[in-house]
Amino acid sequence: MNYIVLDLEWNQSNTGKEPEVKMMPFEIIDIGAIKLNEDKVMVDEYNQLIKPTVYRRMHKITSDLIHLRMKDLEKGQSFVDVMNEFLAWCGEDFIFCTWGPLDLYELQRNMHYHEMEPLDSAPIRFLDIQKLFSIAYEDKKVRRSLEYATNYLNIKNDIPFHRAFSDAYYTAQILAFIEDSILENYSIDTYILPKTRQEEVHVLFRDYVKYISREFADKQKALEDREVISTKCYLCHRNIRKKIRWFSPNGKNYYSVSLCPVHGYMKSKIRIRKSENDKVYVVKTSKLISEEDYQKILQRRDQAKEHRKIKKANVKVKDQNH
Repeated sequence: MNYIVLDLEWNQSNTGKEPEVKMMPFEIIDIGAIKLNEDKVMVDEYNQLIKPTVYRRMHKITSDLIHLRMKDLEKGQSFVDVMNEFLAWCGEDFIFCTWGPLDLYELQRNMHYHEMEPLDSAPIRFLDIQKLFSIAYEDKKVRRSLEYATNYLNIKNDIPFHRAFSDAYYTAQILAFIEDSILENYSIDTYILPKTRQEEVHVLFRDYVKYISREFADKQKALEDREVISTKCYLCHRNIRKKIRWFSPNGKNYYSVSLCPVHGYMKSKIRIRKSENDKVYVVKTSKLISEEDYQKILQRRDQAKEHRKIKKANVKVKDQNH
């Protein structure tokens, strides 16, 4: 298996000058990639500029960052031609690797806009090297810049950052530093979502489990689904009783804590996300936690309850004054 280390640069609408195209808010204009073999040795490279068809004015921030102008891009090939060439270059047995989670999503969005066949019919597994760097060298949560990571690993910065090829080149070098055992923590792109309950994603990692749902019409429908709100111990697979029922401190993410009689407390987190079809889907993660962590979540739940009471009281007073 090869690693295809991919980086993209894109342009966007200029406010007041060009309207945003909802189907493609970011138009890819530069693609760079490095191919590594299974030993993480560089064996090939790819780089092409893409002639824009949607946004014909270069956004100032984009221009300042990547130092490209429209006249440079006029020399590029069409997106469809570049993508067909690029995918043929990738070969058959490979996994995409990117710095952060956005590139693969935007690549598929651009492909859909240009009416190309999708990369897959299901969510795609890929390696987010930014996340893997944090797991390997930091606290697993912080997300560093590419330049920070190269400096941390004493990688020579011999070509400028913020161009597709150079950023792919640096990302590939960082990947070479990361142990194979860390690569088990792959990411899952959700541009394409499961279509049925049977296709929903359930993945067990070393210290947590992830679930990705199919689409629902709205948040209410999602939170009524049994699989979405279920809590099972991912080690012994038994249904376990909730010690803290689902609550949301911010209206976006939902938390619960359940107790397995064998393995202890398990924290679950639901994130409601919008799909490309203006519907919603759910990403749920669950992990075992300590008694101390349980107490912290309990305190957070109580604070959320108190906040709702105060907010409700303020609304009542406001209505009475009117």
